[in-house]
Amino acid sequence: MSESIEARLAALGVSLPTPAAPQANYVPVVRTGNLLFVSGQIPIGPNGIEFVGKVGQEFGIDEGRACARLCGINIIAQTKAAIGDLEKVVRIVKLVGMVNSTPDFTDQPKVINGCSDFLVDVFGDKGRHARSAVSVASLPFGVAVEIEAVIEVA
Repeated sequence: MSESIEARLAALGVSLPTPAAPQANYVPVVRTGNLLFVSGQIPIGPNGIEFVGKVGQEFGIDEGRACARLCGINIIAQTKAAIGDLEKVVRIVKLVGMVNSTPDFTDQPKVINGCSDFLVDVFGDKGRHARSAVSVASLPFGVAVEIEAVIEVA
């Protein structure tokens, strides 16, 4: 992929938002050496918090994927705020995806693919990562998905 990350985002119709401020006692990103640890990002869109509810109840897999994609957009926004230039991203190392889902819902990996697929679309092979996708009983503000990331930067 020879085009810039910003150009790929634009081609995907994505404008990065101003990153959300923490809602508790933590920082959005910690850098240690060449690693960024991006705190869990929730689906905050242009009109505020989106996708409130459980996957398997209020939302199906497709809506869960859209929610995870929005979390991915917010991960990239936090990354850009932390390092200034997305071309400094060496690799998306790991995601931890949490899905607020019903006890009988077992497709958490398909939901978190919404973020994983988006990161590969944006970063190419640098976007391929290790990952966990787990079910949780609830998430902050009742959202359907929260995703945290570890990113290697130059």
